[in-house]
Amino acid sequence: MAEVNLRKVAIVGCGFVGSASAFALMQSGLFSEMVLIDVDHERAEGEALDIGHGMPLAKPMQIYAGDYDDAQDAAIIVVTAGANQKPGETRLDLVKKNVAIFKSIMPEFAKRDCKGIMLVVANPVDILTYAATKLSGMPTKRVIGSGTVLDTARLKYQLSEHLCVDSRSIHTFIIGEHGDSEFATWSSTNVSGVPLHDFCEMRGHHDHEDAMLRIEAEVRNSAYEIIKRKHATYYGIAMAVKRICEAIIRDEKSVLAVSSLMADVYGIEDVALSMPAIVGKDGIEDLIPVRLNAEEQRKLRESACVLKGVINDVL
Repeated sequence: MAEVNLRKVAIVGCGFVGSASAFALMQSGLFSEMVLIDVDHERAEGEALDIGHGMPLAKPMQIYAGDYDDAQDAAIIVVTAGANQKPGETRLDLVKKNVAIFKSIMPEFAKRDCKGIMLVVANPVDILTYAATKLSGMPTKRVIGSGTVLDTARLKYQLSEHLCVDSRSIHTFIIGEHGDSEFATWSSTNVSGVPLHDFCEMRGHHDHEDAMLRIEAEVRNSAYEIIKRKHATYYGIAMAVKRICEAIIRDEKSVLAVSSLMADVYGIEDVALSMPAIVGKDGIEDLIPVRLNAEEQRKLRESACVLKGVINDVL
C-alpha cells in the first residue's frame, strides 16, 4: 500500500465543479501534484493541459490526467462525479442515477485501501456522503461531504450585506440537509460575541422576524437563482472545496459545517447531514454540539427524516 502523499490531491469528475475546484486548488498552493480522473479521459487530459499551461504564471505543480491507481496515495480525494438534473427529471431520479455512479466508483477506492481523506462534493451531497461511507470501506471520520459549508458562507454574505459588517465577524451556521430542509442556527448567531438581534438594533434594523425569514429564503434559493441565470453553480463550491482542503492539509482544526455520518446527534443516527465539526489532518475529529433551541432541534430531526426517506428509496 502506497504511503499518503500530503502534497497530492485527486479530483474525480471533471465537469464544471471538478474543473473549477481543480483551478482553485492549483491557485491555493496547498499541493504540488494533482491528478484528474474522469470517465471521459480526454476531458480530464484537456483540463489538465489547460490549467497546466498556466504553471509558469503560478506556483510549480504537476497536473495530469490519470486513473484510480493514481489516486491511491492522494492526501485528499475530491469526488465531484455525478449527473446533472435534466428538465422533467425528479430529484429522486437524479439521486438514483448518482448513487448508481457511486456504486461503480467507490469499490475502486475500497480495493485500493486508500488512506487519505475523501471529500464528497457531488449532489445530493448528503445522500452521496452516506453512500460513500458505506461503499468505500473508509472510516467514517475520513469521509466528508462539502455539506453546508457554502450555504453557511452564503448566509454570512447575506448578513454582512444586511448589517454592513465584515462577513468574517459573523458566527453562524446553516445545518441539516444541503437542500430544501436546511436551516440557519439563528438562536446562536452572533457578531463577534454580540447576539444577532442586539447587533441588528445597533445597526438600525428592528424587524427581526421578517428579515430572518427573507435572508434564510435567499440563502436556500441561492443555487436556484444562479442556475436560472447561468445554468450551473461552480465558483462558490470550488472555494468551499479549497477551504475544506486547507483545514485538512494544514491541520487547522477549523470548525466547518461539513456533512458526515451522524451517531446519536440530537437523537439522529445512520444518516449523513451537516453539523459543525472540527476538521483537521485526520478528517473529522469531533462534531460540535452547537446550541439549538426546541424549534431548531425539530427542524434538524425533520431534515434527517427527509434524508432517511431518500436513503431508504435508493440504498
